[in-house]
Amino acid sequence: MKKLFLNLKNVLLILVCFSIFQANADELFNKGKEVFLGAGNCAACHMLSDAGSNAMVGPNLNEIRPDIQRIIMAVRNGIGVMPAMEGILTDDEIEAVAHYTSVAAEQ
Repeated sequence: MKKLFLNLKNVLLILVCFSIFQANADELFNKGKEVFLGAGNCAACHMLSDAGSNAMVGPNLNEIRPDIQRIIMAVRNGIGVMPAMEGILTDDEIEAVAHYTSVAAEQ
């Protein structure tokens, strides 16, 4: 009985930790979406279904499904006609929009 109680306690602890992680991930996702649609102005050029954007100036993010590091590099430094956003967006905003875009493109 004592072993069963310890196992249930461990399961409960894991569920609580997962819930906290999920809440933080959701906050980052939501912040990234806000940047994508707002300060980053990403929706003006990129198609991303989750954001409801269908612009075709830049690559279709649903098709290329870029990973986080690729997005961070492109957003910070610019690429092609895309301007560098370093100094315009904070590091936190860049990381959030990279997280959002990589997750949303996979859906």
